[in-house]
Amino acid sequence: MQNKLNFVFFGTPDVASETLEILKQAGFLPSLIATSPDKPQGRKMLMTPTPVKIWAIENNIPYIQPEKLDEEFSRKLQDINHKLSIVVAYGKIMPKKLISMPELGSINIHYSLLPKYRGASPVESAILNGDTETGVSIQQIEYKIDSGAIIAQEKVNILADEKAPDLRKRLIKIGGELLIKTLLNFTEGKIKLTPQKGSLTSVCKKIKKEDGLIDLKADAVKNYNKFRAYALWPRTFFFQNNKRIIITDAILENNPFDETQGKQFVIKKVLPEGKKEIKYEDFLKTNILK
Repeated sequence: MQNKLNFVFFGTPDVASETLEILKQAGFLPSLIATSPDKPQGRKMLMTPTPVKIWAIENNIPYIQPEKLDEEFSRKLQDINHKLSIVVAYGKIMPKKLISMPELGSINIHYSLLPKYRGASPVESAILNGDTETGVSIQQIEYKIDSGAIIAQEKVNILADEKAPDLRKRLIKIGGELLIKTLLNFTEGKIKLTPQKGSLTSVCKKIKKEDGLIDLKADAVKNYNKFRAYALWPRTFFFQNNKRIIITDAILENNPFDETQGKQFVIKKVLPEGKKEIKYEDFLKTNILK
């Protein structure tokens, strides 16, 4: 059974298409989808549609891929006369006019317990900083990034060895389900919004490739957290003889020789630049490391 809520969905990557699928299963289908333009990808640089565009085509939902969120785009949206905009990892900063255009404004799923970790990398930042819990926030969008009033939140524990892709997968499901629980009450004005406490704000940056560089002599726990946080991209790596060595498998364990020294960051497998993945002990035996 389809719920008769006229909304526009803004999103681009897998996290957004997976959220659309959760909405669909609950009977919520957008009147229009806005996603980023196709981009060249791969070695052959073939023009590739976004995961959200693919979802829209497969589900026969009208979609638009604006290069700019300008007046022309605003006029197209006004014709939809939508009640709400839902934004999940769209990838563009929305102008105030678009945010406030619908009767109920615009809402967003953010994968942290706002105001903690406002910004581009909340999942990675929680793991990187050794947090033991995080969560999902549904917020009313304001023009200042991730600063809107909280509509709903749900906390989750971060598992001791959990990597960012696995945590993100859990949070996407939790976030989609929380959105479903919240949506009708929100649209009917039954939820009291909670302003964020600015004094608790922290901001996380966009991750760069060079952030994955690791110092093998650094603190073991911090290295393991970095390995977990950057497991998908940019991954953790070090350089040997000017070659990038990617760490593909690692664990954190007690020091078998001296318990007073705490934990050890133990590398299990690596991927040397231009070569196949090998066990770290075999890598050491080749005398590549000097």
